[in-house]
Amino acid sequence: MAERPKLDTVAKEAGVSVATASQVMRGTGRISEKTRKKVLRAAQKLRYVPDGRAASMRSGQSREIGFAIHQIANPFNAEVISGVSDQLETEGYLVSVLDARDDPERQGHQLEAFIRNSRGGLLWVPALDTPRDRLELLAAHRLPTVTFLRRPEGSVFDHVGIRNAEATAAGTRHLAELGHRHIAYLGGSGMMEVRAARIAGYTQQMAERGLDAPVIWDSGDNKLAGMNSMLALRAAHPKTTAVVCNGDMVALGACLALTRVGLQPGRDLSIIGFDDIQDAAVATPPLTTMAVHPYQLGRRLARTILDRIRDPQMPITVSEVSADLVLRETTAPPRAV
Repeated sequence: MAERPKLDTVAKEAGVSVATASQVMRGTGRISEKTRKKVLRAAQKLRYVPDGRAASMRSGQSREIGFAIHQIANPFNAEVISGVSDQLETEGYLVSVLDARDDPERQGHQLEAFIRNSRGGLLWVPALDTPRDRLELLAAHRLPTVTFLRRPEGSVFDHVGIRNAEATAAGTRHLAELGHRHIAYLGGSGMMEVRAARIAGYTQQMAERGLDAPVIWDSGDNKLAGMNSMLALRAAHPKTTAVVCNGDMVALGACLALTRVGLQPGRDLSIIGFDDIQDAAVATPPLTTMAVHPYQLGRRLARTILDRIRDPQMPITVSEVSADLVLRETTAPPRAV
């Protein structure tokens, strides 16, 4: 097997010193354009790629950011990751993504791996029931960290999140103003931080407007679960005329459930999603949703970790985005009986 190309081999091929070749590859120093092109041509010919690990050891800074998240296959998460990656790559960073699947033990191993491999920073959606010692571990190693969506109690890290209660309150208010009184909440399970806040916004509006008693119906956050749960919800609560969903995937599944029994979303029963993933706009019919623009949210998350890396002493920041009600075709006044 041929020996891996090295910097001194590139320098020899280009007819320059190793120091000059190093400056060209790092984009530093006062190098003539002619010499720079000579070195780059030699590097391309030899298939040379600079050793990022060695550069990190010299500079004390890694150009790779870890992202610990849950359920990568969820389109919302995929769009967030895309925004993070695009923003960081413009600044010369790469992103390594691991899926903890909401398992604290699995997450713990991943966090230790990020520390062991000297990542330059961490973007982190804490798993449910994350033990306190995980926060202490990250703080002890002074790893620049930004939490996303969930903010653990006592966190000393920057945070980017969503104003969840405000968003579902706005969605419920929209349905009430259309004339709906029997509005259910569909999606998620348990009372984790994000879901609890969303349910709080929904129940607050139901109470303030004197609407029917709240109905909170569990569902996995995917289309199949949303479809099955919508069918079960309608069977148990046939008076329901509108549904606020925990996420767009659940909402899209709920729409499929209606079409399977010969009903039309927006005409026979109104449905509001949450997130505004790309599929929401192209669904049949297009989904009304509370939009948090996941790609742009990812870019904001990336900018936050970059700010922390550049200024480790800056005050802790907490940034929460508001959702926009995007009206499409799955909401309308209730049908007259």
